Amino acid sequence: MNAVVEWTEDGAPRSARWRSESGAAPPRRVVIADDATTADDAYRLACEGTALLWRGDFQNARQLLQAMIRRADRTPRRAGRRRRSAPEPSQVQAFHLHRQAQAQRARTLGMLLIQVDAGHVIALRRAPDVVQACTEAHGPAGEPYVTSLRELQGLIGAHEWRKKGVPIPALGGDRIHPHYGVFSPVRGEYVDLVAEAPLPPGDLAFDIGTGTGVLAAVLARRGVGRVVATDQDSRALACARDNVTRLGLADRVDVVEADLFPPGRRAPLVVCNPPWLPARPSSPLEYAVYDPDGRMLRGFLGRLSDHLEPGGEGWLILSDLAEHLGLRTRDDLLALIADAGLDVVDRLDVKPRHPRAADANDPLHEARAAEVTSLWRLTGT
Repeated sequence: MNAVVEWTEDGAPRSARWRSESGAAPPRRVVIADDATTADDAYRLACEGTALLWRGDFQNARQLLQAMIRRADRTPRRAGRRRRSAPEPSQVQAFHLHRQAQAQRARTLGMLLIQVDAGHVIALRRAPDVVQACTEAHGPAGEPYVTSLRELQGLIGAHEWRKKGVPIPALGGDRIHPHYGVFSPVRGEYVDLVAEAPLPPGDLAFDIGTGTGVLAAVLARRGVGRVVATDQDSRALACARDNVTRLGLADRVDVVEADLFPPGRRAPLVVCNPPWLPARPSSPLEYAVYDPDGRMLRGFLGRLSDHLEPGGEGWLILSDLAEHLGLRTRDDLLALIADAGLDVVDRLDVKPRHPRAADANDPLHEARAAEVTSLWRLTGT
């Protein structure tokens, strides 16, 4: 059953379908806001749990959201100054506090709402054309709906990334075009590891949890004759098919829906880049980053031997950020590998190059600065 958001406007009750990719429930209290609404009032109401349905100029709504963001980002620093005498939290405490703060920030900033008419049309002054961006993410819209402006801006940004694409040095600078809701390969170090690791003999590889299809494309470009790329997410499957077609690799890369491994098949090379952090996602869009209880990691390692040809290799691409955050130990990982009847042949390491690794103001800076991404070469015992 579709969720509905309700409000009163011009003295009459109104309602519309509620749409939230983050899985947020429809707000219980909604007031009308327009160009006369101040940033202080908007932020106060949002913090109290009251949503604001915008009826003014669209570009003014964007400016209001930016003002609310500035207020939200200012609050933790004030709180930090008040607690200067408190002991420094551990890394795992810092991680959970950061997650809580980010979730609260997202809830507050998600309280500025936009009504979208049927066909993904916004009937506000100076509103952008969002038809293509919204259709790519949601499909056709036969009825009006209400969504958060922040989420709508995310759709627009994802559409621009999809048009522009992400250049991949391992593909000779060719671009991967991420779809909305599919993890973008902007952190290229893990792609470089797959491009540089020595290939085992054989002409078949599996790419487990392919996402955009970038690793499958790299393997095909390296000369693997046939790559089977699997995923369970419909957006990822569509994205991977689009990318391998763009790259002229559709005749060598099969994108199939599967729970990790292609049923009943073995390969001399099986590659997997699971989500790196064993924590619960706060929204469906976070499943590319957070793996509850390490389910995908455990599933890959536990079933790998059954899908490797004799003498074959499994490549596990994994950051050790979870270890530096206290969410998993190196001994835990090694025990999972050993319990699965696997041996470590080699490990290739690389330091991350993304900006947050050098940002001393990041709440998780200590862990990010120490992070190493590794490609573990595994064989069956």
